Amino acid sequence: MRFVNTLPLLLSLGTALGSAAAWALPTDRDQPIRVQADSAELDDKQGVAVYRGNVVITQGTLKITGDTVTITQDANGDVEVFTSVGKPAYYEQKPSVDKQIVKAYGLTIQYFAANERIILLDQAKVVQEGNTFEGEKIVYDTQRQIVNAGRATGGNVTTPRPRIDMVIQPKKKEQKAQ
Repeated sequence: MRFVNTLPLLLSLGTALGSAAAWALPTDRDQPIRVQADSAELDDKQGVAVYRGNVVITQGTLKITGDTVTITQDANGDVEVFTSVGKPAYYEQKPSVDKQIVKAYGLTIQYFAANERIILLDQAKVVQEGNTFEGEKIVYDTQRQIVNAGRATGGNVTTPRPRIDMVIQPKKKEQKAQ
């Protein structure tokens, strides 16, 4: 792999991350993207960028962290898959002005730009407004706002969890009245 100009890759990354509107403030997509890492290895020919060492990516309220972040592009330069690996990898974003930040954890977090899907693998956990959702694998379709959870297949899971665990907070009285 060779080191190349990162601007085209970052612009494509901005397009991909900006499209996750269901989990994002509308203004996030208009914000600049910042990538911080100890090292970067980019290969334009293969369409792959690998960032290593305390990687932090921010855009507006979006924040993704991991030990290693890999970004894969298609032949047109559009981001296909964004993968963050950590102990754990971390994702956060404010869905709207009146909502609290959504936090997600997993040893691996994958974001598929084309269908706006986020997959959390191994020690997966989502926290939103005090509610928690935990399991081996959590798949969140941001367009349809559908969550699926269950057993991870085809991989090594460090902490097997044969069942999902969900905690739902009771609604406050003023929320019920509305």
